[in-house]
Amino acid sequence: MEDAMKFDRLLNDALEDINDDDHVGGNINTPLRDDAFEQSDAEKIKSIEKDVIRILETLGMDLTDDSLKGTPKRVAKMFVNELFSGLHPDNKPSASTFDNKYKYGEMLVEKNITVYSTCEHHLLPIVGKAHVAYISNGTVVGLSKMNRLVDYFSKRPQVQERLTLQVVKALQEVLNTDDVACVIDAKHLCVNARGIRDIDSSTVTSEFGGAFKNPDVKKEFLGYLKLDTSF
Repeated sequence: MEDAMKFDRLLNDALEDINDDDHVGGNINTPLRDDAFEQSDAEKIKSIEKDVIRILETLGMDLTDDSLKGTPKRVAKMFVNELFSGLHPDNKPSASTFDNKYKYGEMLVEKNITVYSTCEHHLLPIVGKAHVAYISNGTVVGLSKMNRLVDYFSKRPQVQERLTLQVVKALQEVLNTDDVACVIDAKHLCVNARGIRDIDSSTVTSEFGGAFKNPDVKKEFLGYLKLDTSF
């Protein structure tokens, strides 16, 4: 009886998550208001600090304690300067391209790019790896720029599907080719640490552009990653 009640509670939690999260979205762009950047970073930090104070006090925390009194400012600075710094277009990394002088015509794959992002539904971490590939259309991009683009789009409230699409679109624009692919495999703490609390599950998303839609090319790419080719 107790196990059945526990299952019912978990099922109800999962259904609430489905209703609340609403993963369906029709826009690849991160939802931002028109006035998103009217305030300076310093002004945003000051405003968020006050909001964090209100949250912690509502929870009953004693902010006069030595361990807590600096927390509101630390959190505010972390939000603006670190976790969500990818919201501001000024922070987008430059991605200079170079002529493909070596005439390298095969795919280039950058594996195991670290992903640290934040789920926009519960503001909990998303941690995993991105694997990005492209086939040159006459130009190449510095390897570190691929990592920096992944990091830039990760540093904002995100859903993994949108993040995957944004990385591919950005590289397609930089390289002037549709032949770009991205696979992301990540753990979501909103699943691992709350709700169903499944610590072992991870989420895999993919986007295959241009030549990567060809089954043989896709298979080659996924073979480099040693991933299942059935999706």
